[in-house]
Amino acid sequence: MPAVYLAQPTTASSWSYRQTATLWRLADTAEWSGQTTYTLAGQFLCDHSAESRRMASASGDEFVSRLLIYTSLPDIKQGDMVLVGVSELADPFAAGAQEVRAVASWADTFKAEGAPDFRVAT
Repeated sequence: MPAVYLAQPTTASSWSYRQTATLWRLADTAEWSGQTTYTLAGQFLCDHSAESRRMASASGDEFVSRLLIYTSLPDIKQGDMVLVGVSELADPFAAGAQEVRAVASWADTFKAEGAPDFRVAT
């Protein structure tokens, strides 16, 4: 099955996004068990770097990143799962995906009109 790409806005740095990543959106967290369920959203274009960096989530929790993904896809959220590469598996854990720990607006270098770019940390 061919990859299903999520719609991404054109940004000044979109030309640099040459890698494909897969996104699973957090669908639900069971109240009693804490069990999470995810839905396979599709693939998106990105750039990435594997680097360990001390960071903080939106709620202030500190963590050490394992992967930084740069993209123009605007709706990746903390708690979603991402994998650099293409996967059609419904289970992000079976695919080897990593949890999104923080998302920040990133590198709006050219101050171009349109959507900003984002840094996604796992």
